[in-house]
Amino acid sequence: MKQSKETMVAPTETTIRPTLHHVTFKTTRLHEMIDWYSKVVGVDVNFRFPGGAFTSNDRANHRIAFLAAPGLNDDAEKVGHAGLHHTAFEYESFDDLMSSYARLKGLGIEPDVCFNHGVTTSLYYADPDGNLVELQVDDFADWDRSSEWMRAARQFAADPIGVFFDADLVLAAHEDGVPFDQTREHSYAGKYPPKSTPNLHLPQ
Repeated sequence: MKQSKETMVAPTETTIRPTLHHVTFKTTRLHEMIDWYSKVVGVDVNFRFPGGAFTSNDRANHRIAFLAAPGLNDDAEKVGHAGLHHTAFEYESFDDLMSSYARLKGLGIEPDVCFNHGVTTSLYYADPDGNLVELQVDDFADWDRSSEWMRAARQFAADPIGVFFDADLVLAAHEDGVPFDQTREHSYAGKYPPKSTPNLHLPQ
């Protein structure tokens, strides 16, 4: 039987690159997870049912979904197991990142670790299930420039993870009017060291 023209698909060797649409978490703390992601990244619930919820912080029908199926158990050894390490959200400006840090700190939500990766300035928060969420800003305010720097910079090749920093010190510098370029340079040089060793959510 011949295929209709409508169902025929032309073969191609070109990879079609889809856009990442959403992430879905299995959870035993549905209410707490919805509340936390609402506070941290501004999601609204588009649909909730006994087994989960679909939430979004933009026009998409869902960006973060939660499954609360019967029989789920928390993993006490989660940090030592292979799997997703973190999801990330990018702000348009360093001012947005810092104002969000100050707002969340006022709500009692503070990052576990702060990094200047060279390509991004990043704050990592742990959600109620212990999943890390990265809030970041591009250090070059330009994806093309930061991508080229990642590919070519000797500093990045020598240390692709980056440098820890103290978010309170960086916020104070920002509030004192220090330009982002200077703050970024200083944090990458280790001039805002953290008070204690950050929790990377990796095996010790």
